[in-house]
Amino acid sequence: MTAQVLVIAVGALALIGAAIVLAPPLFHYHLAQTGETDPLVLHHAEEAFATSFALALLLSAVVSLLAAGAASWFIVRRVAHPIEELADAAETLASGDFQVKVPDAGFSSEISRLTSTFEEMATRLANTEATRRQLLSDLAHELRTPLATLEAYVDGLEDDVLPAAPGTFETMRDQIARLRRLSGDLREAALAAEHALDMQLQPCDVGAIARAAASAAAPRFEQSGIALDCSVPNTPIPVLADQVRLQQVLANVLDNALRHTRSQVYLAVTASDAHAYITVKDDGDGVPAAHLESIFDRFHRVDPSRKSEDGSGSGLGLTIARAIIEDHGGKLTATSAGTGLGTTFHIDLPTAVVAYL
Repeated sequence: MTAQVLVIAVGALALIGAAIVLAPPLFHYHLAQTGETDPLVLHHAEEAFATSFALALLLSAVVSLLAAGAASWFIVRRVAHPIEELADAAETLASGDFQVKVPDAGFSSEISRLTSTFEEMATRLANTEATRRQLLSDLAHELRTPLATLEAYVDGLEDDVLPAAPGTFETMRDQIARLRRLSGDLREAALAAEHALDMQLQPCDVGAIARAAASAAAPRFEQSGIALDCSVPNTPIPVLADQVRLQQVLANVLDNALRHTRSQVYLAVTASDAHAYITVKDDGDGVPAAHLESIFDRFHRVDPSRKSEDGSGSGLGLTIARAIIEDHGGKLTATSAGTGLGTTFHIDLPTAVVAYL
C-alpha cells in the first residue's frame, strides 16, 4: 500500500510541476496575442487565471489522489487477502494438520495457481504422512515375529529349556537373516521410491536375462516341488537395461509366484513392435480385482493372516520390482481372473534398436 501511494504521489507532483512550468507562459503568450494593452485588464486576467488554475489543480489533485488511493487499497486488499489465507494455511500445515483447504482467490491466474499448488502440496504431505504412519505400523509388525522368536530362544537357552543344539542356532540364524533381509529391502524400497537406485543401463538381451533368472530360481522350485516352465525365443530381443536389476525384478516376481502357486509357474518372453514383454503366470491363489494394484504397495499381502508369520519375503519385493521397471521406462502390472484362479504378472519394456554383441 505504501508503494502504491508513493507512485501516486510522484505522479501527482510531476503533473503539478509540469502544469506550473508550462501553463503560465502559454497563458501570457496567448493573452499578448489578443493585442490587449490595458494594465488593469491584463492584471485581472492573470489573477483570474492564477486563481482558477490553482483551484482546478488542487481539486483535480485531491480527487485523483482519493480515487487512486481507493483503487490501490481495493487492489492491495484483493491481493493481500489470499496471501493472508495462504499464510494461515502454512501455519496450520506447519503445526502438523495437513487437512488444509484454501479458498479460491479468483483474483488472478498467478494467485489461483499459487493456491492450487499449495493445496496439491498439502495433499501430497498428507499422503506422505499417512504412508509414513502405515509404514511404521507395518514395519513394527514385520519386526515383531523374528524378534519374538529370538527372544524366546534366548530365554529358552538361559533357562535350559532349549538345548544348545545345531537346530536351535540354525533357527536363530534364520531369524537374524530375515531381519537382515528386511533391513536391506527397506533401504532398497526407499531408494526405489526416490528413483535413486544406481542403474547401469546397457544393451542386453532380455531373453538371456530371463533364462538366467529362471536358472537361478530353479533349485528353489525343485525343492518345493513346483514346475517352472520357460518359453524364451532364441532370437535376441535387445533392450537398454541394468542386467542385475532386471534379474532382481524377475527373482522377486518368481519368488512371489512360487509362494502362491499350486503346481506350476510359467515364464515367457515375447516381443512386438517396439516392446519386449515378460510374463510370469501361476495357477495359485489369485488376486481379487480390488487388490490388483495394491499388491505393489509396501508390506501388502492379499491375505493379512499370512503376514510374515510364514516367513515368506519381506513384503517389499513387488514394490521394488515395479520401481525398477519404471526406471527402465517400462510397466509392471498384474492381472487375475479372481481368487483361486492364479495371477499373471506382465512386464512391458521398450526395446532398443542397438547392437549389443
